[in-house]
Amino acid sequence: MSASPARLTQAAFSAAVPKAYAALRALNAELGELGLDPAIIELVRIRASQINGCAYCVQHHLKDARRIGVPEHKLELLVAWQEAGVFSPREEAALTWAEALTDRPGPGATDETYRVVSAAFDASEIAALTMVIGTIGQLNRIAASMRFAVAVPKEA
Repeated sequence: MSASPARLTQAAFSAAVPKAYAALRALNAELGELGLDPAIIELVRIRASQINGCAYCVQHHLKDARRIGVPEHKLELLVAWQEAGVFSPREEAALTWAEALTDRPGPGATDETYRVVSAAFDASEIAALTMVIGTIGQLNRIAASMRFAVAVPKEA
């Protein structure tokens, strides 16, 4: 099955709404400066992008995660993280929160889910984590709805 063509390229989208898109990307970049572990940020971004079906963002954040040294086995098992047994308690809490805040069937951010995340993160970290999840969700919606092209290696 071949991928659908892009509706607007990333460049065309950015040119159509330059200030708004630049502000969203600046916000996304700023979130790395809020004191959260960069590996947790990338794991959350990848997992939310998987749930939202955004191939462009999955690919982009897998590259970022590899660049900062997230172990490959964690990246390979992220889609089944609850069963994998390789994630730290903080990573599991962050992924629990990411799944609760990302659009999908289910109860969302329940009191129990909040207890899990608040046991692993302080208030400022929860706020930062929530911003990371919300921002990647918006970027997923843009990239997936416009079908931003992923870099597919040529087969030999």
